[in-house]
This record gives sequence, C-alpha cells and structure tokens, in this order.
Amino acid sequence: MAVYTEVSSKEARALMRQLKLGELKSIKGCSGGIENTNYFVSTVQDEIQHDYVLTLFERLTFEQLPFYLRLMKHLAQRGIPVPDPTANAKGELVFELKGKPAAVVNKLRGQSELNPTAEHCAAVGRTLAQMHLAGADFELSQPNLRGLDWWNDTIPVVLPHLTTDQAALIGSELAYQNHTAESSSYAALPRGPIHADLFRDNVMFDTQDGKPELTGFFDFYFAGVDTWLFDIAVTLNDWCINLETGSHNTERFEQFMAAYTAIRPLEATERELLPAMLRAGALRFWVSRLWDYYLPREASVLKAHDPSHFERVLHQRALSPFSMSALAI
Repeated sequence: MAVYTEVSSKEARALMRQLKLGELKSIKGCSGGIENTNYFVSTVQDEIQHDYVLTLFERLTFEQLPFYLRLMKHLAQRGIPVPDPTANAKGELVFELKGKPAAVVNKLRGQSELNPTAEHCAAVGRTLAQMHLAGADFELSQPNLRGLDWWNDTIPVVLPHLTTDQAALIGSELAYQNHTAESSSYAALPRGPIHADLFRDNVMFDTQDGKPELTGFFDFYFAGVDTWLFDIAVTLNDWCINLETGSHNTERFEQFMAAYTAIRPLEATERELLPAMLRAGALRFWVSRLWDYYLPREASVLKAHDPSHFERVLHQRALSPFSMSALAI
C-alpha cells in the first residue's frame, strides 16, 4: 500500500455516506506496498465503529477492476476469508474519487505474521487450496498481467541497470521459462483465478484459544487466471524460505504442502513442474522489484522493496532445485 493521491476527510466522508457505511470517524494513509493509494477508514453507525480500506487505483482501469472486485465478492460469498467489496445502491463495486477508480472493502481483523511457524504455513496452504477450488466456477476471466508476456516486455527495460552477472542470470532464466511454457506438461497444468501475490503481509492472523487463526487473504489486485501451481510457488517463495538467504525451509514447506494437498491433491504435471514454477515466481518478483526500484513513481508515502532479495531466491531455486518425491508430498 502507498499514498499517491491525497484524499481529504470531506471527500472520504461523502463517499462513506453515499455507500451508507456511517459517519466518518478517521482516515489514515497506509505506507505499505507500492501499487495503489490506500487509506484505513473508520466510521460510526448506530454507535458501533466499523473499519474499512479505501483504495484508489493508480494503474488499474475502470474496465479492469470488475474482475478483481467481483472475484473477491465471489470468494467471500463462498466462505473464503477475503475482504468483501461494498456495493452502492446500483450494485456497482467501482466508484470514482479524485478522477480515479476506487473501491471500499471491510478491514480484516488481526495482523500479518512476518515470522511464520509451520502452523501458520499450514493454515495458508489449506486456505489457498480452498480458495482455488472456490474460484473454479468464477465466470469472469483476465490473464495474469504480470506473467510471462510481461517478463518478456520488462526485462529489456531493466537490463541496462544490471551487472554482467545479473544480466546473465535474468536472461538465462527468462529463456528457461519461455521454454517451459511451451511444453505439453505446462499446457496440462490446472488453471483458474489466482491471488498471485500471497506474501506474508497479504495475510491476516488473529489468536483463538491461544492458537493462530487465519482471518483472511487480501490485496487481490495482481490476481488473474493462471496456473494454480504458479500461485503455490509464489506463496512458497515467501512463506517457506529464510528471508536472509532465500534458502528453502523444509519444515514449513512440508506443512504448507500437506495442508494444501489434503484439500486439493496435486496432479502429476504439477509435481513435475513445481521446481520450475518456484523459479518462475522468483523471476516475476525480481523483475517487478527491479522495475519499481529503477523506474519509480512519486508517492507521498512509499516504501520501496529490495530487488536483491528475489535475486537471491532465484539463485537458490535455480542452483539447488529439490525433488518433490524426496519430500514425500
């Protein structure tokens, strides 16, 4: 989350009234993330406080947004813990604010777990499998806009900023991913709507009876239709690694995968291609962080991500691939 567009209390109050969400109590800009303008908004209705997230979309268009918001609504209606977008009297989920598309969703309770245990990872794996199955009958379709086509377009743009060794790594990995995408095994992978950005800071946990309770996935604005395996790989690359080195954490990986496959067992092609998709997930976020780092946009509140982190992850995935059969998953 970030703040590129300033929203006044007066403007927020008018929107909350329009959506019949109560009287504005407070509005505060959010500093995490890099794509959109986000505010935490609190209102009071019938003497009860309600908390929301107001998002103004800086890159996504009015035409693109129904996919993301309708997907969240679809999942929420099927019991998946995700923010539920607020509709106006006409049933619309996208509004205009400061000349930009905007949306309001309920704020999830709890907080992100930035130092997860195997128990946290199991909860994420289980909920991700449930989300994939719940989204299988979602009627709208949109490709993963940060998928292979985007990598092919963007890598030449960031290449001049890289060292010789970095350029060699990113070039060889892009060639490998293009080759993988042309294979019959890749074509056979099951597909559907994916989150595509399910990092530790996009999941909320609370505590119930002394144990962690997953209260929701959020920030679906990179979602698209792609392989479920890519979604798994992106998630594993954040939840089940050592952040300092990018190395694989076997215990957290096994708990995540055991929980996921108890809900949706992997197909043979998925077991075969998981190492390749782990590399794909690392490449995707290395490229996007390079792009944001070297070609930044102005924002009044912005925290940049370090691109070298996913360079390390890609090194680990490419140089030390592991065997699914060895892990008995």
